[in-house]
Amino acid sequence: MEHSKVFTTKFMVRTSIFGAIATILYLIPGIKLPFFLGFLEIHFDEIPAFIASFAYGPLCGTFVIIIKTLIKLFFSTSAGVGELMDLIYGLALILPASIYYKKNRTFKGAIIGLVISTIVHLLVTFICSATFVIDLYCLIYAGLTQEQVLQMAQLLVPQVSNVHASITFYCFLPFNLFKDVIITTLTILLYPRVRYFTEKRYKK
Repeated sequence: MEHSKVFTTKFMVRTSIFGAIATILYLIPGIKLPFFLGFLEIHFDEIPAFIASFAYGPLCGTFVIIIKTLIKLFFSTSAGVGELMDLIYGLALILPASIYYKKNRTFKGAIIGLVISTIVHLLVTFICSATFVIDLYCLIYAGLTQEQVLQMAQLLVPQVSNVHASITFYCFLPFNLFKDVIITTLTILLYPRVRYFTEKRYKK
């Protein structure tokens, strides 16, 4: 497909609108829950990205994720590390569902796509967290050590024995699963209510 047919004015306007909504939700302080580590927050910026990708395709959802990430960089408190990981995690969550739904545009297709996305997202976050993410944060935050992270995790889950695979399995994995269930459920509830307006082009 030619670039001129992809990056139309309508495409750019739609992407900008959903990107702006995602950015606002990304910048708003997230929800912290007492049974998860204090620095883990639930944001809802993936929901507009899901809706955009379901309505206008994976490329639109991808640009929504990129837009909100680039804007958030100006307010970064982690030298861009947090935003980089959010970009990777966001694409891992959005793309599988939108690609599947593009070929199976039914309610069942949306459900299956979201299940696939959740699995892919959990795998990607697990691999990243169990290998290098904590090391990056400890490198960025000079006063933060792996021992401190381990102690914080053990206060919630005594079974945690190290800051890589163990803390990822007992702390990060449950949080990401909990968050994914909330995000995908809200997407399923909200998308049918805006589908009529967002999918008119597919009826042409």
